[in-house]
Amino acid sequence: MKKSILYKIQKVAGVFLLVSLLTGCEEFLSKEPDSTRASISTPKQVSQLLTTAYPNSGYVVMAESMSDNIVDKGVGEDDKTNRFSFLFQEVDATVGTSDAPDSYWAECYRAISVSNEALQIIRNSPDPSQFSAQKGEALVARAYAHFMLVSFFSKFYNGQTASSDPGIPYVTEPENVVIKKYERKTVAYVYEMIEKDLLEGLPLISDGSYTVPKYHFNLAAANAFAARFYLFKKDYAKVLQYTNAAFPGSSVVDNLRPWNTTMESMSPDELQTIYSQATQRANLLLVETASLIGRFMPRYRFGLSFGKQREIFASDAIAGATANWSYPVYYQGDNNYFVPKWYEYFVRETVNAETGIPYVMLPLFTAEEVLFNHAEASVYQNQTAAALADLNLFLSKRISGYNAAEHTVTAAKLSSYYGTNNLANNLLNAILDFKRVEFLQEGMRWFDLQRYAIPVTHTDNVGNVIASVTANDPRRVFQLPQSATLSGLELNAR
Repeated sequence: MKKSILYKIQKVAGVFLLVSLLTGCEEFLSKEPDSTRASISTPKQVSQLLTTAYPNSGYVVMAESMSDNIVDKGVGEDDKTNRFSFLFQEVDATVGTSDAPDSYWAECYRAISVSNEALQIIRNSPDPSQFSAQKGEALVARAYAHFMLVSFFSKFYNGQTASSDPGIPYVTEPENVVIKKYERKTVAYVYEMIEKDLLEGLPLISDGSYTVPKYHFNLAAANAFAARFYLFKKDYAKVLQYTNAAFPGSSVVDNLRPWNTTMESMSPDELQTIYSQATQRANLLLVETASLIGRFMPRYRFGLSFGKQREIFASDAIAGATANWSYPVYYQGDNNYFVPKWYEYFVRETVNAETGIPYVMLPLFTAEEVLFNHAEASVYQNQTAAALADLNLFLSKRISGYNAAEHTVTAAKLSSYYGTNNLANNLLNAILDFKRVEFLQEGMRWFDLQRYAIPVTHTDNVGNVIASVTANDPRRVFQLPQSATLSGLELNAR
């Protein structure tokens, strides 16, 4: 019996584990008896449940492979997600494949189901008021997972077309039947629901309720999420509001990664070890993801080549002739370039097993993104001086041997580099170029390409075009899993 559901609830050791089951042969589910839910009754227990309310699958490979950061090197690790995303084709990889779109879809809805279960427990408790912090986390986590789903599996938000563009199901109740019918509705509807959950949940967030705040939606991370949401929605006044709330005053600079000081002298192994640690002040929210990027990122066939990394890193010239980025670029074999970021830890199936699952810790939000979002919103709010100041704060932590007298970016330098006197456009271009360097091999570039509808052309090492997409090409949207049709969902147009 083939079926399609978003999650199944199983009781294991007194804690509900919500397992993705998009396809397969399973027994029919009946409604969960109320008595099983009674084992979770305290705020601490709900908090424990919410530790799993985050997608445990990564988007880095599929997003990075669609971006303009890569070329076909001709040889290398042949990964389905890497290959098909590079070619702008439907990724032929099952839900159990690490880093694949189907896996990310399933993990987002599993995370959503955890939030919904937590919210139902809170609603049914004798005193819901004692679960204020847990309710806040559940709402914001639910909003985040839907936000990421609609960003990848629907047309990117466009205020002029969002009311007609198909969205993704916004699920607000625990699922209790084998096959439940869902509606995609519209991107505008999904954004309305995200905003509703976000605005209700954010004021309830309490860092004091977490043992390790950076593994949860803490205040800084929740405000960073709100800033990203409103940036995508182009509500720039609110972007400034939430970036300022994430780091009041000028404190953001103290939380940027120290690439041109402490980190500059570290070995690749040391950098990979610390990059995604909770002790790094730049990391605002971290999630454990089953992923192969720690193993294969430098060696994917469709990846960063020598020529492409030179193109991406050329933007240090904006800061002057003596400016050089402090990011260390290494290579593994011929033409396999990378910045050390991803540390793999391998979890064996049993103590003596040779098989298991590789994981990496993925930063979902960082101080650097907050700074860039503040700078971009400042440009659109006609605060160009503030945007310029943000970029110079960033450079002060990124240029080797930084010297303000030599490396401060000015309107004149921007004009010289971009060949135009339009300061606002120059600032926006610099922001996108600096972000491209900062988030290299993290998948973040794809969001900027989508936001600005920038055409993407993929080539081989010598410049022959292999695949390309225009601004409105439907292949820029990832396809829904085929199993989603069993729940009544229409696949994306091709």
